Amino acid sequence: MNCCRKQSSSPLGFGKELWAPGLAGRAGAGMGSVGNERSLCSVLVDCFPCFRTQPLGDELPELIKHGRERIEQTIKASGSRLCSYAERVVFLMDRSRSPDKNTQPSTPTDNINLGPSANPNAKPTDFDFLKVIGKGSFGKVLLAKRKCDGTFYAVKVLHKKTILKKKEQNHIMAERNVLLKNVKHPFLVGLHYSFQTSEKLYFVLDYVNGGELFFHLQRERCFREPRARFYAAEVASAIGYLHSLNIIYRDLKPENILLDCQGHIVLTDFGLCKEGMEQEETTSTFCGTPEYLAPEVLKKQPYDRTVDWWCLGAVLYEMLFGLPPFYSRDVSQMYDNILHKPLQIQGTKTVAACDILQGLLHKDQKRRLGAKTDFLEIKSHVFFSPINWDDLYHKRITPPFNPNVAGPADLRHFDPEFTQEAISASITRTPDLAASSSSASDAFLGFSYAPTEEDI
Repeated sequence: MNCCRKQSSSPLGFGKELWAPGLAGRAGAGMGSVGNERSLCSVLVDCFPCFRTQPLGDELPELIKHGRERIEQTIKASGSRLCSYAERVVFLMDRSRSPDKNTQPSTPTDNINLGPSANPNAKPTDFDFLKVIGKGSFGKVLLAKRKCDGTFYAVKVLHKKTILKKKEQNHIMAERNVLLKNVKHPFLVGLHYSFQTSEKLYFVLDYVNGGELFFHLQRERCFREPRARFYAAEVASAIGYLHSLNIIYRDLKPENILLDCQGHIVLTDFGLCKEGMEQEETTSTFCGTPEYLAPEVLKKQPYDRTVDWWCLGAVLYEMLFGLPPFYSRDVSQMYDNILHKPLQIQGTKTVAACDILQGLLHKDQKRRLGAKTDFLEIKSHVFFSPINWDDLYHKRITPPFNPNVAGPADLRHFDPEFTQEAISASITRTPDLAASSSSASDAFLGFSYAPTEEDI
């Protein structure tokens, strides 16, 4: 059935229904996701047609109790994989009998130089656009080669009209600001340029073609503990760095975790990030991806940085067992599980693995692992005792899996649905920025960015 097909995202952070260049389609991988945000309502409607004719209630408890009642509040939800997971459930159930063989809008910070709207150092005609490697609700992610030096990039191209229509310009600008801060961390996708034309916004990002973590997980069903530990450590390092900048990520999931050509993690899609979050500060925006929402978010209570550690626990659990910890095809049941069902850990996992899952997936955010000293608590947990964190940061640890890509043109980890699509001619030309309507132009003032000598 169609609704049970996983929607693709893009490798560069297209999010929701796309794959990202690092996210090259849910069956492929590439760059990340483009900030394709969908309301929870639309996710339910897509996966469960019965919701089309029966409205939902305002409060979450009513959603849990009456799954078909109406929710009028639109929530930012980064694309659910409820249906795609259903396709894996039968297989996982068959395997369960045998032993485990694989033991809100933010404002720019003062230290960010937003610069002019136009960027004289970059324009569409500077690139040869080779392939579509991801799609999102706002645009596409393209593999591009810069003409002057032959360097490959993932270029995320967004349509201004769509962004303005959905009133998402603040999130796009927040994503840009976070991207500018990522350049100093090895496991975060980096921004090289951003520029705009009268109709479109362009993010020129690191090109990553080792595939989405979800793609590999879907193919292999689950990972052995050492491999899951390696990925979880690199992700935790990236999240810890964002927290050190007072940024919470809020959308950690396998689709937003890419592998580079060597097999290291690259975290992408920063459309739901929240800046300015001091250690004790909380926020209350209801956002994230349904399968990974923390209990406090579902309860619409104020939450803090520990939501990211909950998501890390959910992703680690999924890597070890093949499905998110409280997954149910019935959305209301899944939410009830997240809120009330005790964590169940089956199979022959180590004591350390069980303990860190219990700590990260603690329903009380004040008692969750990471609540006291944030990333330091994660690093010091016995589960990560085999990890030398300095070696990990400097990529001196050989990844447990090599994607075996032949080079930048190797698109084996990208969904052919994207790579076979024709590239629109409008993406490659450089229209006069002055032709832009004043509203579209003013909405993205300061979007453009070019690195200074100091940045380089």
